[in-house]
Formats: sequence, C-alpha cells, structure tokens
Amino acid sequence: MKFAGKVWKLLVGIKDGLVLIVMILFFALIWAAMSARPTVGSGDRGALLFNLDGPIVEQPASASASQALQGTAIHQYRLRDVVNSLRQAATDDRVQVVALDLDIFSGGGQTALSQVGAALDQVRKANKPVIAYATGYDDDSYQLAAHASEVWLNPMGTVILTGPGGSSLYYKGLMDKVGITANVYKVGTYKAAVEPFTRNDMSPEAREALQGVAGSMWESWLQEVHQARPKAQVAAYIRDPAGLVTAAGGDMAKAALMSGLVDHVGDRTAFGERIARITGARYDSIPGSFRSIDYAAWEKSNPVEDGGEIGILTVAGDIVDGNAGPGSAGAETIVRQLNKALHERNLKALVLRVDSPGGSALASERIRTAVVAAKAKGLPVVVSMGNLAASGGYWVSTAGDKIYAEPSTITGSIGVFGIIPSFQGTLAKLGLGADGIKTTPLSGEPDVLKGPSPEVGKLLQTGVEGTYRRFLLLVAKSRHMTPQRVDQIGQGRIWDGGTARQLGLVDAFGNLDDAVREAARMAKLDPGKAKPVWLEKKPGFLETLIASMTRKDKEQESGDAFARVAQKPRLIVARAMAEADRLLGGASIQARCIECPSDSAAVDAAPPVRGAGLTAWLLKLVGA
Repeated sequence: MKFAGKVWKLLVGIKDGLVLIVMILFFALIWAAMSARPTVGSGDRGALLFNLDGPIVEQPASASASQALQGTAIHQYRLRDVVNSLRQAATDDRVQVVALDLDIFSGGGQTALSQVGAALDQVRKANKPVIAYATGYDDDSYQLAAHASEVWLNPMGTVILTGPGGSSLYYKGLMDKVGITANVYKVGTYKAAVEPFTRNDMSPEAREALQGVAGSMWESWLQEVHQARPKAQVAAYIRDPAGLVTAAGGDMAKAALMSGLVDHVGDRTAFGERIARITGARYDSIPGSFRSIDYAAWEKSNPVEDGGEIGILTVAGDIVDGNAGPGSAGAETIVRQLNKALHERNLKALVLRVDSPGGSALASERIRTAVVAAKAKGLPVVVSMGNLAASGGYWVSTAGDKIYAEPSTITGSIGVFGIIPSFQGTLAKLGLGADGIKTTPLSGEPDVLKGPSPEVGKLLQTGVEGTYRRFLLLVAKSRHMTPQRVDQIGQGRIWDGGTARQLGLVDAFGNLDDAVREAARMAKLDPGKAKPVWLEKKPGFLETLIASMTRKDKEQESGDAFARVAQKPRLIVARAMAEADRLLGGASIQARCIECPSDSAAVDAAPPVRGAGLTAWLLKLVGA
C-alpha cells in the first residue's frame, strides 16, 4: 500500500505540473494580447517607428519562458532584419519618414551599427527624412543618430561620447586571499585571456595590443560620424565637454546643440508633433501622437530574402561543444544545420558568417572540418566577418577561400590556453588536508585539491602547444604563409580589420552582401540574381511568443544619459564574473578572445551570474 501511495503521489504531482504549464502558457497568451499596443499595421501610411529597446546583434539569443515571465529577458534585434526593414522602407511609398527612437537603445557592435547607418543613408537618399530622438546619446546611439536628417535631444538630456576603453576585473589578489591557484597553460605572448587570474593589472603586451585596436576603432568611429554629419564638432566636444557646458550656462542639451551634435532640443511631445507634420496626427486629442507603422509588423510583412542557392551559415556567440540555441555557436547544432542543407538543398556556394570571440578549440575544429568537407564537394566558401571573428572565430574562418571583414572588425587572437583551478591554499586556510593513493602518475589528476602534479602540468602544456601548432598550420595553409610568419603575427594578439588586411589575415573589405556576391561569382552565378538561404532553424510558435513577451515598456524604462552610462559598469562586472565562472569551470583547451573590446550588445547578452558559480562563491567566501 505504501508503494501504491507513492505512485499515486507521483501521478498527482505530474498532473499538477502539467496543469501549471498549461496555465502559464494560457495566461502568457492573455498577457501578450492585453499588453500589445494598438498600432497602425504595415499596410498603412505613416512613420516607420524604430523604437529600439534592446541591442542589435548578429543572432538573437533565445529567452526562456521563465525569463520572459519574470521580465529578465533582453529583447534583441537581428542585424539583417533591421537592415532589410530600412532598405524596404526606402522604396515603399507607405513609409513617409523613419522615426528612430533611441531612448533606451542598448547598442551593438561598431561594425554592425555601420551597416545600419548605411541603410539609414539609403532612406535619406530616397528623399525620406530620418528623425532621431533620445534623452541621452552615447557612442552607439549617436553612431546611428549621426546618419539621421534631424537629431532631437530632450531638454534635460545630453550627449556623452567616451570612445572605446575602460577597466576590467583582475582576480589574482582575491584568489590569493582565499587560497585558490589558477594553473595556467597557454601559448601566446599577447594571449591576455588568462591575465585576470595571474595578475592584478594588465601586462604591457596586452596594453599595447588593446590600445592599438581601440585607437583604430575610435578612428573609424570618428570618420564615420564626420562623414555622416560633417557639421558636428565632435573633436571639440570630446576635448572639453565641461567647458562647453559651462559656456552654455550649465545647460548640457544646449551645449550639444551649439556644437552641432543635435539639431533640435525638445521633449517627446515636440518630437511627435514634428513627425505628425509629415504623417498626420494619429489621435487629435493626444499631443505628439503621429501615424506610425509598427516595426514588428513591418518586419514580418517584409521578410529577409531567403530560399536561394547561396547558403549562409552563421557562427555567432561563444563556440561551445555539443548543441546550443541561437546566440551561441554549438558545434553539433551548426554542423547538423549545414549537413541538413547539403542534403535537402541544391546549394551552389557557402558563406560563413562569423561574429564570435571563439571558445572551445575542439568545437572550432569540428565546425571547420564540416565546412571543409562541404568545400570538398565543390562548394566555394567565402567568410564574412562581423563585429568580432577572433581566436576560435578565426580558426573556423580558415576554412574559407576568401575572407571579407570591415575596418572596425576585431580579428586575429591566434593563440590557445587552458586553466584549471586548484584549492590547496583554500584547504590550508580552513585547516583541511587532502591525501590519497595513486596507481599511475595520472591517477586522480588533475588534482584540484592538492594541485595538478608536475607530470600532468607538463602533459597539459604540451597539449596546448600542440593545439597552437595546429592553429598555426591551419592559418599558414589558408593564408599562404609560412608557420613562422603566422607565429609572428599570432601569439594571441588581436588586430583591427584594417591591420589584419595589411597582414594578410583578411582578403578584402566588405559586408555580408559583398561576400554573397563574391560567392556567387566563384560559383559562376550572376551576382545580381543569386539569392541567399539562411541555414538555421526557424523559430516555432512558442519561441515567437516568448520573444514577443521580452518587449519592454519604453515610457517606464527611459532615463537620462547618466542613468544609461551608470548601467554599463554593472553589466560589465556581471559579464566579467560570468566569464570567470566559464573559464575556471573546466579544463578544456580554449581558443578564445576574452580581452577583445566588447560592444554593449555583448555585455547586455552576457549570461547572468546566478550565485552558484565559482566567482560568486569566491565573493561570498570573502564577504564581498
């Protein structure tokens, strides 16, 4: 009877769980319907409203149902959808003006934003106004706003331009305090990913590499902004912002206006009234209302061209072993998508779109060999680099016949490493000991309680060095260099796209469209008629529903420029702690660029620290 009672309780529990799941989905549908704002559909005339409430990324990560219900999921915009929507707006008479609401835009990589800026330029060339508004502009939002025909700023707002740079966390002192040893195995003078665990500051080599890349990125940013908005006195504004604000009587918005960074100072109502003069008011009784076309509806009715013969395989986010959802490059997931397309579609060429800092060396090699196997079937392969194609991201890129990048792309970081934490110091501080027996030199290794043995340390370092040699040979063969030359420009050093082209790591400057056209030419197809097909799983109903639930209420979330700037340190710390948990949580050999300058989109999309990771445990241990 006791057994039957336990079975009955189990069945009741299963039933209750299923009922709970159904109720959650039911109320989620009701919530989505009730919270949806009434908007003008994509078939009506008006302003195409880009109220960007999240980052622009290469491939949006999937949010879980619990994240959506708790409001912790971050809405992300797919780069190609944004660019395509703007291009369609340029030629569609239903769109009278593009309203670019950047009040809580959380950024994107510099390379990606340049592509969006170019699409905004197309709208303006079609004699359609692009009007931008924000309470505060930072580097990312102003990079887009510079392409607008009118830039509006809230009277209590400001423009804060900082340029790339900032501080990172270094854990050596904390680890010494609690007695944790980071056993590091690496190759590469400039491979600075391990430095936070071995130093309390940046090495001269890492500083040299990062300063060079940051300087090149900033130069590209300034050049783009100047070309898009020549009247903006950016150099003078950056040189002495406090002096300019003082000259404007302490009015930061007026200082931005006097410097030509913005065209109009006005609140959201005034901004709406300006657009209403073009589109007409939506509600006569509501000041500042205007007829608008909802971006989501517009995107849905104007999908990106798909179903052609040029396959586009995306490697975005961390490269990891096994399977992973969108936003992470799970090796088995990507290989399965490629093989499925090779079997079911008549592909003529392949474009490998890479936007990744790398990750597992094994997973990177798994993806590379799958692409090489496709190439062996006669498919030309062209690589298109996005914001970041470094370390493992460059590893997979060696499969290409030709590599395209942008001047602001971050690439290189040819180097590998591995880290194993050990806790002999921690045990000593707690008065604990560790001992045992061995039957071979490798028994119980790597020993995280007493520290890895010298034999294991030598073995792991040899493995890292062997992986690095393989990396050198792959690059040498792909780029027609000697391994010695690759070693000179490798050593874990990162490069901007311009320098990478000079060094021979990149063939040409160009975006994804350029790569598709080149792939068509190599396949002896008409570049003007060849169409792409995206080799990725389409989101189902549940994913689409969850994505719709991640949208935030802009009126509740908006804040001034200082509030936006203040958010970044918290996000950067969270990302750094998550990186530490990831690195110290396993012994896999990594081809990964952690030191690469990260965009705000990457910071926003960083995995949250849940309080159960190694870093969180360290902080709790020392009372931080």
